[in-house]
Amino acid sequence: MDNHKLLELFEERDGQFVSGEAISQELHVSRTAVWKQIRKLELLGYQFEASRKLGYKLVYKPDRLSEEELAERNKARSFGRSVTLLDEVDSTQEIARALAEEDAPEGTLVIAEQQVKGRGRMGREWVSPSGKGIWMSMVLRPQVPIHFAPQLTLVTAVALCRSLTRVTGLQIGIKWPNDLQINGKKISGILLESAAEDERLRYVIAGIGISANLETGDYPEEMLAKATSLRIQSGTVYDRTAIIADFMEEWEQLYWLYQREGFEKIAALWEALSVSLHRPAVLITPQGVVEGVPVGLHSSGAIIVEQSDGTRAVVFSADMGEPSA
Repeated sequence: MDNHKLLELFEERDGQFVSGEAISQELHVSRTAVWKQIRKLELLGYQFEASRKLGYKLVYKPDRLSEEELAERNKARSFGRSVTLLDEVDSTQEIARALAEEDAPEGTLVIAEQQVKGRGRMGREWVSPSGKGIWMSMVLRPQVPIHFAPQLTLVTAVALCRSLTRVTGLQIGIKWPNDLQINGKKISGILLESAAEDERLRYVIAGIGISANLETGDYPEEMLAKATSLRIQSGTVYDRTAIIADFMEEWEQLYWLYQREGFEKIAALWEALSVSLHRPAVLITPQGVVEGVPVGLHSSGAIIVEQSDGTRAVVFSADMGEPSA
């Protein structure tokens, strides 16, 4: 059965219930085939109300991204001007990396409606269902020394936080180094992976996942204590194209400010948006556990932690959590 024919039938009925028998007769398929196709559409983000007596009613259909609309609404000069839009991929990071190796220009953007193997830092799985979030990766070719690469994560986080706050009106903060949170729950993650040669950055692939229109049922139950979405927090379904377009412009502006004037201004913006500073924390690092109170950013982009004995540790990479009660 063709998805398009089934969706056309529901759209013709304009919000009315359609019985399984009527669908099977009109499309010349079994009622079991109708049920299976509706399940497939639900996996793509469509929502139906089901009634034993009345049949099925289409109550929500996901907005589909289009390259043409993105191009029209994106005001950035180079960020997101070249777009590869895909229905389903393992990970947008891998597609963007392949394009970078083929000399794709800076600002080349890969977006997927769904990732089946989306990942965050340290190889963690990232929930990225179809049509409900923003799953994308972009090619960067920064003219900075390789040891400055961690700063780019913070540049990206500041740009995304400022943009999402402007678009949604929600109170969003940055948890070091790469998560955006609302009320202590994660709504976005950032993963930067770089390729270098002779102490020079060849390119950086910046992966961004934004949980825009996910609902509670999209998350495994064990994740709901730590993860949320813009829709869950506000009750609003957001225009994903508007989010992407606004972010591209904000990100490009801060990226060029950073390359012209250095990290100091970005660090000040980050500290103003941070939810990690001046609160007791436990940081799990590759070298061991650091406990204390984060007090600011190091010039490298690392975080400075004041420990109980008054000494300060500079932490470059860690999982940050709160001390147990």
